[in-house]
Amino acid sequence: MSETPLPAPATGPDNAQPAPAAGEQIAAAAAATNPNADPETPHKSVFSRIVNGGGLVSVLAIVASLIFGAILIILTDPDVAAASSYFFAQPGDTLTAAWKAVSSAYGALFESSIFNSKGRNFGDMIYPLTETLTVATPLILAGLGVMMAFRAGMFNIGAQGQIVIGAALAAYVGFSWNLPVGLHLVVVILAGILGGGLWAGIAGFLKARTGAHEVIVTIMLNYIALNLVAYFLTLPSWLRPGSNNPISPIVPESAQLPLILGDNFRLHLGFIIALAAVVFCWWLLNRSTVGFEMRAVGANPAAARTSGMNVSKGYIVAMVVAGALAGLAGVAQISGTEHALTVGIAATFGFDAITVALLGRSKPLGTLFAGLLFGALRAGGVGMQTETGVPIDIVLVVQSFIVLFIAAPPLVRAMFGLNAGAKRAKKRAAQAAAGGAA
Repeated sequence: MSETPLPAPATGPDNAQPAPAAGEQIAAAAAATNPNADPETPHKSVFSRIVNGGGLVSVLAIVASLIFGAILIILTDPDVAAASSYFFAQPGDTLTAAWKAVSSAYGALFESSIFNSKGRNFGDMIYPLTETLTVATPLILAGLGVMMAFRAGMFNIGAQGQIVIGAALAAYVGFSWNLPVGLHLVVVILAGILGGGLWAGIAGFLKARTGAHEVIVTIMLNYIALNLVAYFLTLPSWLRPGSNNPISPIVPESAQLPLILGDNFRLHLGFIIALAAVVFCWWLLNRSTVGFEMRAVGANPAAARTSGMNVSKGYIVAMVVAGALAGLAGVAQISGTEHALTVGIAATFGFDAITVALLGRSKPLGTLFAGLLFGALRAGGVGMQTETGVPIDIVLVVQSFIVLFIAAPPLVRAMFGLNAGAKRAKKRAAQAAAGGAA
């Protein structure tokens, strides 16, 4: 699934494709808009370096985060604290207690999120994995939404609001419309896509037409969305009959996503939809003219404009697609797991999606794996706390360290000695070149 640049989009009345040198023209225009850039190394902003960094850094960021999490587990474990009181007399006791604390905590995390070897049957054994996939579904969809905006050079902080609006529209269509089985679910899904797409489209339109910064606009739209849903849930037409709590009626079975593995598991069709969304995003970015324009706008808007692309259109399309994917995450919540609308329907999926997209390096496949990782952390954190007493906050700390390390690739490289290795390789190459010249 390597990304290969496509020919530039069609121009002119005959829709004739431009010459194959269009990519070189864009590069030349980029150099012209940045005269101080090194002609051998194209200029990259801090944002683009964070988003498009190497996959090895992402893996090492996860490893480093788990190491720091292990340190916190050791520091907060009572058995380690007791053994450390006589550390100099018997240091082995402290080390043993530390190893036991970390191994039991991460072991419980694994068994609660991937495979429970203590299960009575095969269903019990794979149940943790199905929970991970279920929790990961909205994370993957919302992460893809954030990723699409990243690729167009925008920071979509509004996935939370887009999930909420998508869920609200999907829930309303679900519990208030009476449609045939099959058609009802399709309409619910389309309503969620429409709600999220329109909500994000507001930010894209303001960015394109007025230059309003998408970070500020999407943050404000998050608050508007949350308070708008809170208001809806005070209206009699939105409230569950006989209840004064802010919760909607349950969507009927015809509007619910079918369960994949039966009633004993929560895994639903939304996960298959998420996988299809990953394939769609890859195709859109790498095999379509629209995706080519989005990538060009994200790489350098001035260069894209110089080559004849409509930069404003690129912003709007990218945000609409991003919001539609986040709206699908709202559908997964309403029709897949929750089946009713509340103010907290989006939980923290919208904000976690930012980390998922960053960890996935703004690639569809990377976002998929990052979503699965965060789904495992979410699903396994509860079991880890129940079985070992380690606070679930440790999982949140690990996630926060991942964000920190993803945002600081040089720090990760320095921690694992990658900078020194690169310098030594460069020095050896220079010496070899000097020897060849001699």
